Amino acid sequence: MRAVVDTQPRRRAIHVIVDNLSAHKTQKVRTFLAAQPTEQLHFTPTYSAWLDQVELWFSKIERGVIARGIFTSITDLRRKLMRYIKHYNKTAKPFRWAYADPSRRIT
Repeated sequence: MRAVVDTQPRRRAIHVIVDNLSAHKTQKVRTFLAAQPTEQLHFTPTYSAWLDQVELWFSKIERGVIARGIFTSITDLRRKLMRYIKHYNKTAKPFRWAYADPSRRIT
């Protein structure tokens, strides 16, 4: 969090979305946030499966475009991302979770 704050203009509002992991709620984190009035944590709802789908989408973009990509500018990166998204949307389907081994399910 310190690295993020240090790279931003002094008064810029910084909003960070985190899960409900207890590490995000420690006294050290609360003390840091108290000293950084422009930074705010937003906690996802417990059992927020929708966020898992967002993570899957970003993972696909990272593997499909960014990982081995060469970008000459931000405009070039944007163009290549949009090309990927338009191509992907032609055959897009909802992400579905399935367990290959039902015995590994948490009950």
